[in-house]
Parts: sequence; structure tokens; C-alpha cells
Amino acid sequence: MQDKMRLRLLTMVLGAACMAALFSPVRAWAAERPNVLLIVSDDLRCTLGCYGVSAVKSPNIDRLAARGVRFDRAYCQYPVCNPSRSSFLTGLRCEQTGVTNNNTFFRDRLPNVVTLPQLMRQQGWTTRSYGKIIHPVGGPGDIQQKLDVGKSWDEATMFQATPEGRKGDTRNLTGGKLKWCVVGQMEGGDDDQPDGQNAIHVIKSIEELHAAGKPWFLGAGFHKPHDPFLAPKKYFDLYPPASLKLYRDPAEMTPGAPLTMPVGESAKAFNAFTDEDRIAFQQAYYAGTSFMDAQVGRLLDTLDRLKLWERTLVILLGDNGYHHNERNWWNKDTLFERSCRIPLVIRAPGAKAGQVCTSLVELVDLYPTVADYCGVQPPAGLAGRSLRPLLEDPSRPGTKQAYTLVTRGVKYGQTVRTDRWRCTLWSDEAVELYDEQADPEETRNLAGNEQHAETVKELTALLRALPKPKLENLK
Repeated sequence: MQDKMRLRLLTMVLGAACMAALFSPVRAWAAERPNVLLIVSDDLRCTLGCYGVSAVKSPNIDRLAARGVRFDRAYCQYPVCNPSRSSFLTGLRCEQTGVTNNNTFFRDRLPNVVTLPQLMRQQGWTTRSYGKIIHPVGGPGDIQQKLDVGKSWDEATMFQATPEGRKGDTRNLTGGKLKWCVVGQMEGGDDDQPDGQNAIHVIKSIEELHAAGKPWFLGAGFHKPHDPFLAPKKYFDLYPPASLKLYRDPAEMTPGAPLTMPVGESAKAFNAFTDEDRIAFQQAYYAGTSFMDAQVGRLLDTLDRLKLWERTLVILLGDNGYHHNERNWWNKDTLFERSCRIPLVIRAPGAKAGQVCTSLVELVDLYPTVADYCGVQPPAGLAGRSLRPLLEDPSRPGTKQAYTLVTRGVKYGQTVRTDRWRCTLWSDEAVELYDEQADPEETRNLAGNEQHAETVKELTALLRALPKPKLENLK
């Protein structure tokens, strides 16, 4: 009798287990596939606490770095929003995508390319984008098409400030000559600004998809610290103007090559800046950085609350760097270190925590890295390589060279960053060479120094071997 009861009980237990497996296949399948949280901050340079800049308040990015690996020498492939994003989302260099400005949609050049979120979507991940991950190009039109909904994303949305969030003390630092150069201490709270709304929707998606047991790939595209430099007033209060220090170029500095710096209205406006204008710009940029950092903290708190860290690959990056008075420039779009170098922090399940990787890496490495961790086969011909070996052992060597492109109308420059050197070759044959160990702010061009002739020859040979951008795409 007891044997029959034991048999019946065992049958019931096995039956329940089978039914659970039968009716919960998605949850079991999802548990084997990591989620991906891609956090992109627009125009974020490496002025963060975890990068050794204590003047900037970035506690949440700092705590992400404490849980993951901070890459100290990561480089974008083009120091402007749309080309950079089109590059790392496709895993191709800008010379391959043909996207070298903010007005070209990547699918107009490569209609059949499979983006990183598209690959994940094809493999069963739910993909959603909030804020700016893909750069929307052109004037009025179908925003869903511009954001590549239906291909890259199941859902994508961008937000506007609320009426309360549009109120505040604002002023244009150039007297209106540059419409974008506006600083403003805004009324309302974080959620009255687009980035606060981005955070709300990312959190809701994490909660919803976690409850449903579905693997997800979510893009959190924060607009700050990009212009216009608007943020809630409390973040400006973190940076009293008297506490800020401006960078000054040394008195003796090698002038750049003719194509080195962008020209036009921006250059004229920056040349007219007073120190008061410069301090106001820097304060507003830092305020936007701290505002963005607070939204990152909300996402990290959600991973804490739902205990998702061991099932989630978290990547935080800036799409390009930014100048703060280096060569009297307050923007990006140059081939100097401040413009090409970007912050990159990755927390991967099972990888090292609280480590710093000083090896050279590139943003084109992100695509193969995500594919590697998620166990999916990436398309052939990607330009980068998986960073998984560096995440598991940050002391390992990375790539030997990192490349960045910039265009000047129908002319262009390509630069290579090695462990010691940055060498830039312009299409008019001008060359720049900087010793990054002895001269990290790149103030002395050594290209004409006979002592470094062999270095110039070696590095320009690497640059001449690169694919060249198609000039018809630069017009």
C-alpha cells in the first residue's frame, strides 16, 4: 500500500514538473540567454569620477565601474553622433558604412545590413529603444522608420520635455550665432526632461519583460550632456562657477594642420568666448553629466531590486568625446584624443569586477562582444573583435591600433592611435604625430622631426592601407 502511494506521489511530482516545462518554455529558455542593457550618453567625454576626475559628480557610473571593467583607452570610429552610432550598431567602420555626417540614414547606404539589435531580435530577444540610440536623420517624417522600428527594434520612442520642464533660466552663450549653444537651469524634476522619461520607460520594460520571462535587449539613449545644455537646476548647483577650473593650452603649441580644426561660425563664436562664457559652458556640461548619471542610477537600482545582475550584460558608453577649451574648441569633430576617446564601462556576467583595462579597444568591438556573450552568430566581416577575453582578464592585450575618421567637406583625415603614438594623415597629405606618453594633450606635432621619420613612415603606411571614404558621400 505504501509502495503504491509512493509511486502515485512520484508520478504526480514528475507530472507537475513536465507540465511546468511544457507551459514555461520561454522562461526556461530566457534563463540561459543574458539580457543586454545598452546605455549610450550623447557627447560624453571621459570627465567622470571613475576616470579620475573628482570634480565631476558621477556616483552611479562610478558604481557601475566598481562592478565591471572600465576601459581606459576606448575610441570611436567617427567623432560625431550619427556616423559613430551607425558604425558601432552595424559593427562596421565608417569607411564601410558610407555614413560620415548627421544627415545620412545608414539604410540608405546599406539597406540589408543587420544591426546589433536586429540580430538579437532575429534570435528571439525583445528589443526596445528609448531616447537616442539610432540617430534620427532628416526633417519631418516617419519617426518609426527613422528609428528602424520593425527591423532593429520591436519598439522605439523619443521624448520631449514637459511644459514644466521647458520653464527655466536660459541663455545663448553666442548671442544667438550658434542656436544650439544654450545653457539653462530648468524648473521641474528629472521626469520633466526627456532623459528622465527615458529612464521611466526602460525601467517599465525591464519589469514587464522580466515578469514575462523573456530575454531582452534594451537601449537607453540619454541625450545629456549633449546640447542644448539644459538640466534641472539642482544639478547646476553641484558646480558653483567659482569651483570650476578651465583648461589652458600652453603658450608654445604647434599649430594644427590646415584641416585639423573645423572652421566656420562655430570657430568664430568660440574665439569670441569670454572666460565667463567658458565657465558657464563647462558648468552646464557637468550639470548635464550629473543629470544623466542620476538616470543611470535609476536603471542600476532596478537591476539591484530584481536581482538581474548575473543575467544582464550592461554596457555604458559615450558615442564620441568632446573638447573643453583644448585648442579653443568646445565641440567634437576633431581627430585629437579628447574627441576620439570615449568612456566605456562593461559589466558582464562572470567577468572581472572593479578592474581597469588599459588596452586599446574600439566601439566596433561592441557588436562581436554582445554576440559572444549571448551565444549568437554575428554576420561575417565585422570590423571589430569580442572584448570577452579582456573582460575576463583585463591585463590581456587588446588591438594594436584604433582608427578614427573625420571629414571636412570633400576632404578627410584618418588617424591611428597606438600604445604610444597618434598619427593623423589628411587627404591633402598633411601629417600630424603626437607622443601620447610625453604629450597627452597633443600640443607638439612631431611629424616634421627627423628623429621620428621611421615612426611616421610606419604609421602613415597603416593609414594608407585603410579603405578610403567615398568622396561623393562627403558632399
